[in-house]
Amino acid sequence: MEKSTTYTTTNTYDTLNTYSSTTKNIWLVFHGIGYLSRFFVRHFKSLSPKENYIICPQAPSKYYKDKNYKHVGASWLTKENTNIETKNVLNYIDSIIESETIDLKKVNFIVLGYSQGVSIATRWLANRKQFCHKLIMVSGVFPKELSAIDFNHIPNLKTIHSVGLTDSIFDSKNVTIQENRLQHYFPNTKFINHGGDHIFETKLLNKYLLA
Repeated sequence: MEKSTTYTTTNTYDTLNTYSSTTKNIWLVFHGIGYLSRFFVRHFKSLSPKENYIICPQAPSKYYKDKNYKHVGASWLTKENTNIETKNVLNYIDSIIESETIDLKKVNFIVLGYSQGVSIATRWLANRKQFCHKLIMVSGVFPKELSAIDFNHIPNLKTIHSVGLTDSIFDSKNVTIQENRLQHYFPNTKFINHGGDHIFETKLLNKYLLA
């Protein structure tokens, strides 16, 4: 018989730059499967440090990526106990925002998800009825259970969808289906794709910011 219990746990997260009076944009960014937050946050070094403060949560489930047990990666969710794990992850994100003690309505609050991180970013906004100015989805799948209704609390939400045109993970037909779905949910969605594979294109960050 499988049972469950509740306990308190601790997890790390990474930040880049300093939150100050010159900060214009706060980014909450979710890495993809196989990443550690301290490596993913480096992608954002090209942004102005005076104007951009980046918060990068760490997926809790870590594992060794190679047979030599040297390189460590992490995953947000799997098909095992997904509902419970989702609740745990959302509670963790809530704790980060509370710990940062920042007023998200006084700045441009941007939520970005890459690959598996898209499912976390969108579920957090939808389930917590969290406000943000812009949602950026990069090379990830928009959760099947979510729809436009789940984002009624942010009617003026700007959304960006970005994917590599030669992405080896996503079939081009599925990409088109998702783009059409998002266009229906969020009419003002902008599509900023690149010619590469399933990678995070750092050079597109300023385009995301200005879109």
